[in-house]
Amino acid sequence: MDVSSTQYPQSGIPNIAPMATIPGPTVADGSEGCQTPDTIVFEGYYVGNMEMFADIDTVAHYLDSHQGWFSRCAQPMDVKPIGHNGYAISLGRFGSLNFQIQPKIGLHLLPQNQGVYRIETIPVPGHEPEGYDVDFQAAMSLAEKQQQELPVEQATHVEWELNLQTKVQMPKFIQALPQSLVKASGDKLLNQIVRQISKRLTHKVQEDFHTMMNLPLPGRKRRR
Repeated sequence: MDVSSTQYPQSGIPNIAPMATIPGPTVADGSEGCQTPDTIVFEGYYVGNMEMFADIDTVAHYLDSHQGWFSRCAQPMDVKPIGHNGYAISLGRFGSLNFQIQPKIGLHLLPQNQGVYRIETIPVPGHEPEGYDVDFQAAMSLAEKQQQELPVEQATHVEWELNLQTKVQMPKFIQALPQSLVKASGDKLLNQIVRQISKRLTHKVQEDFHTMMNLPLPGRKRRR
C-alpha cells in the first residue's frame, strides 16, 4: 500500500478536486472567511493504492458487502453501525502542544456507482463534536491488473483518494502561540492520523480478503 499527500494524476476517480497538492496538509489562512480567531481549518489531499489478488468482480463483491468486513478491519477503533451503509467511528486520542482531541466521525459508504466507491461524512446520532468538525470525502476505484510477475493470474489494483478538512477550536493557551508553530503542529497531527489509520486499515482489508479467499497476501515473497 502506498499513501501520499501529493496529487495522483491518473487515479481514474472523477469529480474529486484536491484541496491541497503540496507535501502535507495546509492550514487555511482565513482569507476566505473559513477561520475565526479561535478556530483553525486544516485541509489535506491524500492518495493511496493497494493490490488484491483476485479478479475485479470478486473484489467488488467483497467491497459491496461492507457490513461484514468494515467493522472487523477497523479494529481496534470502536465502530457502531448507522443505518445500513453508515458507521460511527471513534478514532482514538490524538494530541499536540499539550492539546488533545478524541474525534468521532460518521461515515456513509455509498453503494458502488459505475465502479467507483465513495465515502462521505454523516452526523453521528446523539453525538455533538466538542471543539472540532471533520469533513471526510473519499473515493475508490478498481482496475484489473495482469502481469507475469504476479503470483496469481489476475489481480485488481485499488486506488483511493481522500479530501479531508478539519476545523479545530483552539483553547486560549494555543491561540497565544505563534501561528507558524500551530500550523506545523496541526499539519503533523493530521498527517499522523491519516497515515496511521489508512496504513492499518489497508493492511487489514488485504489480510481479511485474501484469508477469506485462501489467496497469497500481496507483499509476501513467494516460496520456491
